[in-house]
Amino acid sequence: MTPQKPKKRSSERLRELWPDIKELIRPRRRILGLGFLLMIISRPCGLVLPASTKWLIDDVIGKRRVDLLLPLVLIVVVATLIQGITSYAITQLVSKAGQRLIAELRQKVQAHIAHLPVSYYDANKSGALVSRIMTDVEGIRNLLGTGLIEFVGGILMAVLVLVWLLYLNWKLTAIALVVIVGFSLVLRKAFGVIRPIFRERGKITADVTGRLTESLGGVRVIKGYHAEAREEEVFAKGVHRILNNILKSLTATSIMGLSASVLMGVVGAAIMYIGARQILAHTMTLGEFMTFTALLAFMIAPMFQIVSIGTQLTEALAGLERTREVLRERPEDQDPRRTVSLPPITGEVVFDHVSFAYDSGKTVLRDVSLLAEPGTVTALVGPSGSGKSTTIGLIAAFHVPESGTIRVDGVDLSTVRLDSYRTHLGVVLQETFLFDGTIRENVAFARPHASEAQIMEACRIARVDEFAEGCEKKYDTIVGERGVKLSGGQRQRVSIARAILADPRILILDEATSSLDSESEAMIQEGLKYLMKGRTTFVIAHRLSTIRRADQILVVESGSVVERGTHEQLYAARGRYYDLYTKQHGLEANLFLAPGEGEEQQAPDKAAGAGPGDAPNALSEAVRILRG
Repeated sequence: MTPQKPKKRSSERLRELWPDIKELIRPRRRILGLGFLLMIISRPCGLVLPASTKWLIDDVIGKRRVDLLLPLVLIVVVATLIQGITSYAITQLVSKAGQRLIAELRQKVQAHIAHLPVSYYDANKSGALVSRIMTDVEGIRNLLGTGLIEFVGGILMAVLVLVWLLYLNWKLTAIALVVIVGFSLVLRKAFGVIRPIFRERGKITADVTGRLTESLGGVRVIKGYHAEAREEEVFAKGVHRILNNILKSLTATSIMGLSASVLMGVVGAAIMYIGARQILAHTMTLGEFMTFTALLAFMIAPMFQIVSIGTQLTEALAGLERTREVLRERPEDQDPRRTVSLPPITGEVVFDHVSFAYDSGKTVLRDVSLLAEPGTVTALVGPSGSGKSTTIGLIAAFHVPESGTIRVDGVDLSTVRLDSYRTHLGVVLQETFLFDGTIRENVAFARPHASEAQIMEACRIARVDEFAEGCEKKYDTIVGERGVKLSGGQRQRVSIARAILADPRILILDEATSSLDSESEAMIQEGLKYLMKGRTTFVIAHRLSTIRRADQILVVESGSVVERGTHEQLYAARGRYYDLYTKQHGLEANLFLAPGEGEEQQAPDKAAGAGPGDAPNALSEAVRILRG
């Protein structure tokens, strides 16, 4: 059993976070400085009204000094106006600065996450990342907003009042201090309990948000399997986890509120008893007692503020910790090895004894070597889980080999700056991703500054115009989230148009047509042929008929290349590729023919004959059944 790490004290956590807090404060130090200056003016003005009670009772009323009444009232009015104006200015300056901080942090976290490696996305749910960007930074405004000003202002008020109270009556003040010190110990303990609760809440919220995002994105699967009730149950459990966390925090804050109320009651009762006896003994005037009581409230009231604001600051620190965790993840383009900027490339790709593992000890690719010359097509075939997609991921520089080297135009890809490499890269995936925008916007995503003529040409080549022109808004038609308003073939044609517009030197087609029906596939083959022309292309395809004209075909099994060659060479070798091809195209029918019989008719790529892909599927199924 792994021993649990000892919990860090609040002071230790604050020391760790202090460099990050200073970094946030530095650009806003003038605004904060002005805020604190205004607060220093505002808080003493707030004491004028309770302090005037002594002169009002003892002098104006007690000694009938009517001449002091008007100046006293004017002083109170002026002080109140100054307090109101400065409080308004503090809110306008500091609160808006806090909101700007939130906006800047969200942009910073989003930009940072966007540059993290693919492995980070694999390990974190999209909903959790959304929570990091949108929720975790929300409370941080209290570090630089009115929360911090109010917190410091409350302490300043308490100190000012304490000095005044000691001047008025040190005995009564000493009694109040004893109770307040006891309360401060309770506060310290309570904040130590609350902070981990808020930190845990952020994690729970991220988990629940992540699952909710997945559920909304997969609504068709959920409805297709009538799983609405199960998803409701999963979400309900997440909501109850959040609820339990909130209830814990409410319990802790309620205890602090209870302590504050008891503090007020105990101090008030003690002051009432001792103060009354001193008035009766003529050692304290009624005006001094009333002033003392009013000022004491001004010293205890900040304690209530500290409870509320301290909770907000605790939540802010917890959010800052989680934000710092994200920002400390190293972006993929900050690898110190990546210093080379690629010039325009021809597109030669070489794998030199490359091995790769996602997790230590679980090798996915083993000693893979290949050469893809500029302008050629390399096809990867093999069973699921054989390592084809991993190979493509390495070509796209999503991962770095554990051993061996990948070179592009003779340059080690692990040393290349990714921004200079991926501008030469184009990708068309089986699971086409479109943004919730127009057809034009999705095509132009590859080159935002492309001209209208270039966009229209790409759409024409990919045959997007065939369906776009028939829409009411034509190319301004909204495709919906993930392109849900288009058919699979239409989405794929938009994706191909996007890749054509990008004009890449290296092209990756990952199962680009496997999810389409025969008619849709035939319609986009022309676009694919144009797209592949003159580019170094890597194709993953389960439909082997689509890669028969590839310059080289690599058969990948268990992370190794077991066969390589052209379609004709591999078919003639009667090896693993032959097995895959014949099983897929129903050539098991050859079992019923004598050796050599029918080979002329079934031989692939004969000018006058049909290809093996034309064998009837019904016959293939019959042979499979007979073979048992």
